[in-house]
Amino acid sequence: EVQLQASGGGLVEPGGSLRLSCEGSGFGFTLDDYSIEWFRQAPGKDLEGLLCIAGDEGITLWSESVKGRFSLSNDTAKNTVYLQMDNLKPEDTAVDYCAAEEGGCYSDVPSDFTSWGRGTQVTVSS
Repeated sequence: EVQLQASGGGLVEPGGSLRLSCEGSGFGFTLDDYSIEWFRQAPGKDLEGLLCIAGDEGITLWSESVKGRFSLSNDTAKNTVYLQMDNLKPEDTAVDYCAAEEGGCYSDVPSDFTSWGRGTQVTVSS
């Protein structure tokens, strides 16, 4: 039983930055045993896989649209994964979610992930 909570969203101007957090909890939970993937859902669109960090801290980029602008890091002591978003664009406006699954970063298919946070709103507008 894993619980995730995404936080850190907000309203920023184009070109600005945000750092989102995904904190995991639950009995025996450790980032070493799970992959954490960030997804986003823009208005009227399907969920889009962005980036994934595996238990061994290997990174998988799924979305070319955020390449060079978004990056992942973690703090295992806090059971938290961070999504650093730089040079934000209006098309980045979305609800961002983190999701967890045991094992490595094998997929960007939402149904392959068992545990989900509720998401946090990112709005990029002038």
